[in-house]
Amino acid sequence: MHAPGSRRALAITLVLGAASAGLYLLLFLFSDKLPALAELTRRGEKIYALAPLVIAMVFSLVHGAFTGYFWDLLGLRAKK
Repeated sequence: MHAPGSRRALAITLVLGAASAGLYLLLFLFSDKLPALAELTRRGEKIYALAPLVIAMVFSLVHGAFTGYFWDLLGLRAKK
């Protein structure tokens, strides 16, 4: 990725961290709407079954990228 300690890596890490925190805030704020989506799915609106999948994918991508940049920024890498 980027050299540990670089300004660009730090900026990307901070932006992805803020995005991840924002996603968790949105999930908390709108958590009462998720049972309604489940009910619509049970009633036959099958497109709403994609909502949890999309939410999980977005969380996975954003939080995973943040975690990768975070560990890279600290200089920790897996052995090859």
